[in-house]
Amino acid sequence: MQTPALDLDTVRSHFPGLSRGWTLFDNAGGSQILRGAVDRMTEFLFEKNVQIGGSYEISLAAAEALRDARAAAATLMNASRPEEIVFGPSTTVLLQNLARAMRSQLRPGDEVIVTMSDHESNIGPWVSLQEFGIVLKFWPLNHDSLSLELDDLAPLMTDRTKLVAVTHVSNILGQVNPVAEIARFVHDRGARICVDAVAYAPHRAIDVQAWDVDYYVFSLYKTYGPHYAVMYGKHEHLLELDTLYHYFYGKDKVPGKLEPGNPSYECAYSTLAIRDYFAGLGGAAASPRAALEAGFTAITAQEDALVDRLLSYLTARNDCRVFGATKNVDSKRIPTVAFRFDGRDSGALAKAMDAHKIAIRHGDFHSRRLVEDLGQMGDGGLLRVSMVHYNTLDEVDRLCAALDSILRKAA
Repeated sequence: MQTPALDLDTVRSHFPGLSRGWTLFDNAGGSQILRGAVDRMTEFLFEKNVQIGGSYEISLAAAEALRDARAAAATLMNASRPEEIVFGPSTTVLLQNLARAMRSQLRPGDEVIVTMSDHESNIGPWVSLQEFGIVLKFWPLNHDSLSLELDDLAPLMTDRTKLVAVTHVSNILGQVNPVAEIARFVHDRGARICVDAVAYAPHRAIDVQAWDVDYYVFSLYKTYGPHYAVMYGKHEHLLELDTLYHYFYGKDKVPGKLEPGNPSYECAYSTLAIRDYFAGLGGAAASPRAALEAGFTAITAQEDALVDRLLSYLTARNDCRVFGATKNVDSKRIPTVAFRFDGRDSGALAKAMDAHKIAIRHGDFHSRRLVEDLGQMGDGGLLRVSMVHYNTLDEVDRLCAALDSILRKAA
């Protein structure tokens, strides 16, 4: 089946927030929400807004909606069953909950490895386990390649290593890490892997079974939905976790025991619209999953064009340093690009873009350990342009022209 090219007018019509006259290049901080996601939330709130667990018709409909939401998220991640899906307020909270729920499995002297290049959401929860005697180790970033190398991970792992926490894509460096290869490496040494996919999920199809990851987490609000998040966990691993809910939620009550206070039903229900949107981009296919994968192929082609155009501009300047790969080899470079200009304050440049109605951001993007490791905390930190498939080449050209104008005036 030939994947259709994206019709950007049709794509952008799904996102009402794009009609406000701004060029939105801060999508890694939060993407625009699908009209369909809002419609699903409204449908739930107006037609099914009761507590699940009752015998009456509306409660049964609410329970079915939650089951449908888990099934939709399972399709998004290619999980083997809907019960492997856990909803929560944010990736940060889900990972904090996961660390809490693993505590009874860990003993003083056990080890957890985190990366220097991750968002703090997938570092801080594991750091907090040190108060219980857990040994924390940092997998360093290779400063020559600006990548994570298995040769640097190998000496950190011992027979006491229980978990390796890693990012699928750094929200600064923008390069896709080979999580399937990392997972094999970690499993061969008797540990499990937890992947922060926040910067990956809006851009590429997820396949937790093919990659054989143990835990995989991302935010819906950065993947065209509401401010909410979803976590996958292998069913057998979820069964082992401690309950975070009431004492009568036994260990076998999966995934409910990991959703204290119950999930936001309406936010979870929006996942159906996200799944259907991606599948709709793929056209006719044998299954919703196949259509979704085709949709992401079309997304990748559009995003490749965006990142190539921006990198061509930035690398042609002799006063700009890009952090991360400067070439998009084999579509492994997502369109999240961090950079800075020599002798310029990044905060002032980001602010100056406001007059052009172009939204970008500066700072450390909650990956402070990475930015500190790179020595880039001063002068406003880094500039970041984060694009997604609904952005256009014309918008990239306007960004580049605005940067030229601002830099000339500041010279």
